[in-house]
Amino acid sequence: MNYANQLGFCTPYVRHRNLSAVKKWLRYLYDRGLTEHDCSRAIPKDKYVRQPKLPSTYTREEVDTLIASIERTSPKGKRDYAIVLITARLGLRATDVCCLTFENIRWEQSLIALTQQKTGERIELPLLSEIGEAIIDYLKYGRPESNLPYVFLHVNHPYDRLNRSTLHSIICLYFRRAGIHYEKERKHGPHALRHSLAGVLLAKKTPVPVISEVLGHRNTESTRYYLRIDLSSLRQCALEVSSVSPAFYEGRAGR
Repeated sequence: MNYANQLGFCTPYVRHRNLSAVKKWLRYLYDRGLTEHDCSRAIPKDKYVRQPKLPSTYTREEVDTLIASIERTSPKGKRDYAIVLITARLGLRATDVCCLTFENIRWEQSLIALTQQKTGERIELPLLSEIGEAIIDYLKYGRPESNLPYVFLHVNHPYDRLNRSTLHSIICLYFRRAGIHYEKERKHGPHALRHSLAGVLLAKKTPVPVISEVLGHRNTESTRYYLRIDLSSLRQCALEVSSVSPAFYEGRAGR
């Protein structure tokens, strides 16, 4: 109890983390037979609730600046340009971009149809003209010769398909080159582009079920996670606070 009292000056998170660690340690000692009594029961419970962080998002202007910063003369540039376009405009997860195959691209129907790696759900997205043109440019003048079914490959031998780590590094590189400012807590990888697309759709008053379908969510509950970034709509929900008369404060001061 003395230790718990000493944590009173810590932040709620630090207090919760330390108390949890001590409780688990005491419980471990008891389970191993190293203590006669389960002292973990003496650790007081706290009411800490971790607040989820807001998704990292960027404006449409910032995303356009990011895309425009990619040079498209080299094979790597052609590949990276197509990758960033797909991620930013369609909101595909990094794993799905890496696993994108030629069979997933339905040129005649102007569709990209695939089974999501994370959820196993089938999704169909429009093959936008700028994306289609970028893919064609890469396939004609950038992609190394390979029998692999994957669209995007490494530029150097042995020309394997990309993985999530590589794709994350690619997008982070262009964030830096574009000179887009981001704080330490503001993510700047492929998922940030996915979040940003959700933010753009919300700003356009796109219905949540439609956004859910675009992002490939199983249900709209997953999509509601993004509602917290629609600050303009949240401000409309704010209630006005009535003014407090000076007499109230005068009365409080006399107590």
